[in-house]
Amino acid sequence: MAITTNITYPHDYLPVPLQEGYGLKPVSPLLRTTLTSGRARQRRRYISTPTIASVIWTLTDVEAQTFEAWYRDALTDGSAWFNMKLRTPGGESPKVCRFTDIYQGPNIIGGNYWQYTAQLELYERPLLPPPWGEFPGFISGMDIIDLALNREWPEA
Repeated sequence: MAITTNITYPHDYLPVPLQEGYGLKPVSPLLRTTLTSGRARQRRRYISTPTIASVIWTLTDVEAQTFEAWYRDALTDGSAWFNMKLRTPGGESPKVCRFTDIYQGPNIIGGNYWQYTAQLELYERPLLPPPWGEFPGFISGMDIIDLALNREWPEA
């Protein structure tokens, strides 16, 4: 089930999170049961699991005011889902996400900037759709295929 939202991060007025400190941590889809023999049984509990993104923003005075007002008003103090462009191994693309709790900050840095940190919950892990995992050769060769198609096949 894909979730949609009509709230979008204000990319025209606010920068995307910094790359420094940015990271993705998937929530485990596994259920593990330890047996009396010492071995364990392991199985997939869920097909769709969220990913937690640790993010940091460095904002000017006006951007900080914009960010906090957007958080309060558009996201109902962070409780609503929203669309935001985030970088993942598949490139930068819009993701549906929400804050897991209120942001940390503002902390003043460099005398002129405000820093905010937060954790965002991405609705789904940023992965290629099934069944691409069954064809690792195609995934690892995507660049070659893309180059060949664009270089050798003329536009119609």
